[in-house]
Amino acid sequence: MDVTGLIGEELKSICFIEDYLELCFGDAKVTLFAWPHLLLTDFSVAYGEPEYRNALCAQIGEEVTEASLEEGGALTIELANAVVFGLSLREEDIDAPVSGSYSATGKTQDAEEF
Repeated sequence: MDVTGLIGEELKSICFIEDYLELCFGDAKVTLFAWPHLLLTDFSVAYGEPEYRNALCAQIGEEVTEASLEEGGALTIELANAVVFGLSLREEDIDAPVSGSYSATGKTQDAEEF
């Protein structure tokens, strides 16, 4: 799946919905059913750690400089401030048949699962 359409887009919103996360970039939307790690310039933050949600929300307004999705590998989204959203897609790291979805239009019917 090609997520490079995110490059140049600004992270507009982050929505916490019960047990999943939506990242909205202009028209595009990434839905994650597992919590991504956030790699900051000096340290990383994972779900359940203090300040995780604040660190995620602090990225709103940042532009995507790199985006890749490697099936069986990882989803990575790098922002202009060098912060990286990372989600392992390795079989041993996922708990569900679907880790998330990507929609270039933001519409649910256009979403491709990964």
